[in-house]
Amino acid sequence: MRIGEASRASGVSVRSLRFYEDEGLIVPGRHDNGYRDYCAVTVERVRVIRSLLESGLPVRLIKEVLPFLAEHPIGGAAALCGEFLDEVRDYHGRLTERIAALTAQRAALESFLGTARPPAAAGARP
Repeated sequence: MRIGEASRASGVSVRSLRFYEDEGLIVPGRHDNGYRDYCAVTVERVRVIRSLLESGLPVRLIKEVLPFLAEHPIGGAAALCGEFLDEVRDYHGRLTERIAALTAQRAALESFLGTARPPAAAGARP
């Protein structure tokens, strides 16, 4: 299928498909005229990539895990190398810290907004 069809089938934009290709995450075939040719396996791989990106994993880690997932599609996470899992755990810890910091910032803003008073209008009596 061509890039527009692959975009609709995978649920990602054409731009994202080109980005995934530029990053080496997917390698679509090519027709004689140079048009990209996406097969069902590539579209499924795009869905996996999208899912991993939505979970917050950086492209660098996704590049490392994709070949493994292709070889071990069912229950693959249990057999991933320890070094990769350590990196994912580290990323998870940093993400948890960021969430805590953002939660504290939101609480501070909510507190401020709860006590803030709008300025008095010009000429209004107190």
